[in-house]
Amino acid sequence: MAKPVVWRPKGVVDAGAIRRESPAGRFLPEGPLAGFVEHFWTVSWDLRGRPPLTRETLPHPSVHLVIEAGRSGLAGVHTGRFSRVLEGRGWVLGAKFLPGCFRPFWGRPVDELTDQVLPLGRAFGAPGEALEAYVLRCAGDENAAISLVEAFLLGRLPEPDAKAALARSIVARIREDRELTQAEAVAREAGLSLRSLQRLFQDYVGVSPKWVIQRYRLHEAMEQLEADQAVDLPALALALGYFDQAHFTKAFKTYLGRTPAVYAKGPEG
Repeated sequence: MAKPVVWRPKGVVDAGAIRRESPAGRFLPEGPLAGFVEHFWTVSWDLRGRPPLTRETLPHPSVHLVIEAGRSGLAGVHTGRFSRVLEGRGWVLGAKFLPGCFRPFWGRPVDELTDQVLPLGRAFGAPGEALEAYVLRCAGDENAAISLVEAFLLGRLPEPDAKAALARSIVARIREDRELTQAEAVAREAGLSLRSLQRLFQDYVGVSPKWVIQRYRLHEAMEQLEADQAVDLPALALALGYFDQAHFTKAFKTYLGRTPAVYAKGPEG
């Protein structure tokens, strides 16, 4: 049975404001699924009689299985900023796969799913449609709903995949080591040619090593800007591997829709 954990959002736009509200639920898988699923997550809201809320994320390089009335699907890596308007009353359950680790379930290159959301019936056939119906009947009962998804995935548990494990470990190194700012350096550390690394990521992760590096460096930038409005932007840009502040500002604004200086002021800035 998955166990609940304290969640510190990373990649959530204006996460400081989100943390002051009711946080989403996070539940760690146990047993065989722990090698494939990073966590299960739930989000619920009741905005009846209140204005809609817009929530945005800069997603991780992960595939998600999402169940929500009228919006269920298998979501590949989303390369841009993900925006969702919440209104009325709702509940969502998701399974976030570890980077590289959905490929053994899928059996095909994961880049086929990038920026796509497949209906569960198309992704898994009739069993996927049945799972959606069963889980939605449990809306509000997190333990029961997660147990259904766990059973569904355990029934399709693939054999160990060495390439999936390698992709997972390389992505984890990129996430943890700020000094890995070039794909060539990542390839050298992994003992691979740059082209072999690129093929591995295309097949198993769904995006390029360069994209993963930039995404995690932007996550780091978001976190630092939320913590300190007076952060030294030129120094931050260089620390994150950008040629200069101008290149950092351009990349940040492309994905976040505002400059680092404006982002540091918060959603009300």
